[in-house]
Amino acid sequence: MDDMDRKILAEVQQDGRLTVTELAARVRLSVSPCHRRLRELERSGAIGGYRAVVDPAAVGLNFEALVFVSMRQEDRDTVAEFERAVGEVEEVLEAQRLFGEPDYLLRVVAADLAAYQRLYDERLATLPGVLRLTSTLVMKHVVRDRPLPAPSGTRRG
Repeated sequence: MDDMDRKILAEVQQDGRLTVTELAARVRLSVSPCHRRLRELERSGAIGGYRAVVDPAAVGLNFEALVFVSMRQEDRDTVAEFERAVGEVEEVLEAQRLFGEPDYLLRVVAADLAAYQRLYDERLATLPGVLRLTSTLVMKHVVRDRPLPAPSGTRRG
């Protein structure tokens, strides 16, 4: 990966709907080499896909919680079953396994407190291997959906 690849990545993180022609103009490269580089970034996995960023409140998901999960046991089968099951809970936007205590951090959305309480009681508390759940409510987002920083000191500008 060179500086041109980093420029391409910075641009598509800002606007994934750019045409190859627009992208090429922004990074000051002709269309054909820009297209080749873009396809190689996709093929290599550096670009994993494109998506729309949807405002949760605009679709009625006004409640967000961070849920810390402590496991009862952490053998391979229990961890695999927990991770499979948590992946099926659509309200879980992110799930991260952590070193130390707690074992997992979940980012969860719901319509409101009552909907979260039902989700907590009916789905989250019944996940395999769970010993304890601790919820922290999100007051506001200060930084959200930020593009990855440019590696090697390369800055957009």
